[in-house]
Amino acid sequence: MPDELSGSEAVARASGEGSTPAAAFFDLDKTLMQGSSGFQFARAVREAGMISRRQLVSDGIANVRFRLRGASDEESEALRIRIATSLEGVRVRDLERLGVRVMQRILPRLYPQMLTIAYAHQDAGRPAFIVTAASQDMAQVLAKVMSFDGALGSALSEVQDGVYTGRPTGAFLYGSAKAVAIQQMASRDGLDLSACYAYSDSISDAPMLRAVGHPVVVNPDSELEQLARVEGWEILRLDRLGRKLAITGIAAVAAAASGLTAAVLKRTNGHIELPRIGR
Repeated sequence: MPDELSGSEAVARASGEGSTPAAAFFDLDKTLMQGSSGFQFARAVREAGMISRRQLVSDGIANVRFRLRGASDEESEALRIRIATSLEGVRVRDLERLGVRVMQRILPRLYPQMLTIAYAHQDAGRPAFIVTAASQDMAQVLAKVMSFDGALGSALSEVQDGVYTGRPTGAFLYGSAKAVAIQQMASRDGLDLSACYAYSDSISDAPMLRAVGHPVVVNPDSELEQLARVEGWEILRLDRLGRKLAITGIAAVAAAASGLTAAVLKRTNGHIELPRIGR
């Protein structure tokens, strides 16, 4: 049976020093923060007049579904294609200018307990990295603001002459691609994966969790919770949305839609550079 960890117990375990080089890897949406970073980006884009109110409402509903049950591979790939296509003709600079608004929305939704756990890993000698299907640019900015050691993110739309073409391109860090990115970093930087930690909420991140010696599931969806119980993985619970909905009923969905949306966000030019430890 897996251990059901409290926040303080998770911090205590993260504080243990190891004898070999290792790192801690954190999924972003519903793990480091409540809900999806993508919806916060969508809200900023709506404020800038780049998408319709109908699309924002649609993203809000998708976000509630995501928070309650996660997203399937097909849904996430469809979202990637839709967002990449919607960026056709948009200047990279215009999206970059939304960064401040996006951060203002994301930062209040971070779980303080998860930051404490990440910092405990750092103090124990394990660098902390965000690993997300969200854009590499946003992930890097967020990692810097959060005092993490770096980030691995996605590149979703091709760029020509400073303008998005709308054609999907580059690595999309979803599912097994996250495990591959972690393994590549470990090989390059001499990390002992058996001594590394990984934190995630979704069954889609099972490959990433299996890639390390210390997987921890956070706010797990039903499939991941079942897997965790079979594998004996540790479980940490922070998000109470499901319980609130059970108490307040479907009306709470409308309020929750102001929270965040399903998987991914801004695209880059297709090049991803893995962060280097000690750099």
